Parts: sequence; structure tokens; C-alpha cells
Amino acid sequence: MTSDKELKLAYRLAIVLFVIGVLSFAAFPAKPPETPVRVMYKTTAGKVFFDHKTHASATGFGAACTDCHHPHPADAEEAPYNDCAGCHPGSKSSPEQLDTIQQRCNECHEDFSPQDIMPRADAFHSQCITCHKDFEAGPVACASCHVI
Repeated sequence: MTSDKELKLAYRLAIVLFVIGVLSFAAFPAKPPETPVRVMYKTTAGKVFFDHKTHASATGFGAACTDCHHPHPADAEEAPYNDCAGCHPGSKSSPEQLDTIQQRCNECHEDFSPQDIMPRADAFHSQCITCHKDFEAGPVACASCHVI
């Protein structure tokens, strides 16, 4: 059996370590990434893992944001318009969502109708596979990107 002194020492040690842990957590918080680092897209063909760091860093592919993201008309120089669903409808888009998309596109592109807008899955496939083939970097086979 443990003595009363050993038990008190263990409790004191646990309290001291807990306080040190809390203070360390508060003093040295984790820094959030400047840009999204990794994204997991959920699709009907399986999840697709995308790593921004690999694509955008100089040690990776060195792609600029606007190489993939269409710039928003209002802040084209400052921030890419990176809400894909904002322009490319999903398979379950409502008529109201399609009207909003059409209005956004017509700000810069004349006479766009929802039928002219490439669906999100087609936009991803076109953008990703074309770049992978052109630069001979990255996968082009379905199972290389889509995992279950």
C-alpha cells in the first residue's frame, strides 16, 4: 500500500503538471496557417485530398492562387474568389442558387445562363487534370485522387 505522504506527493505533482500544461498552452498557442493547408473534398466518386502547400509553395509546384481560383470582380487583385460553389453549381443546386450564380457571372461575362456554367465537378476535373498533364506533375488516373 502507498503511504499517505506518497499519495499527497502524487496529487501535488499532478496539480503542478496540470498548471504548467495550461500555462504553456496559453503562452504558446498554435499559429493558424496563412492559407488553407489541406482540404478534403467529399464527392460521390470518393474523397479527394488536396494540399494547398504542395501546390502553392516554391518547393512544390509554385502555382499562384489565380492559377486555380477565378478572381472575384470586386477584389481581383487582392483576394481570389475561392468559393467554387459561388460560380460552379453542384448537382443539387436550387433554382435560386442558379439565379445568384448567373447574376454574379453576368457582372463581368455577358449573357451567361446557368446552362453555360460548368458544373463544379467538371471544373475541378478540367482544371486539375489539365494542369497535371501540361506540367507532367500529379496524378491523372481517377483512383489516384479519389479515395474511399
